[in-house]
Amino acid sequence: MKVLLLILFFLIINALLIISNNDLRMYQSEDAKTFLNFYSDWINKIYINAQSLTGNIIKLKWLPESNI
Repeated sequence: MKVLLLILFFLIINALLIISNNDLRMYQSEDAKTFLNFYSDWINKIYINAQSLTGNIIKLKWLPESNI
């Protein structure tokens, strides 16, 4: 439950940062569309980076070398 709240808090804070950094007015439909575009791009970048990170972690040698 705490992890879910932490993830939700992270997503909300980043949404507020996108709104404030781009000076968006959420009551205007054009700004709401711009926000959705920025937010979905940001989520997509997180997904791509997570894929890349997972792929690099899998490629690492985790087992010690044996001297047999």
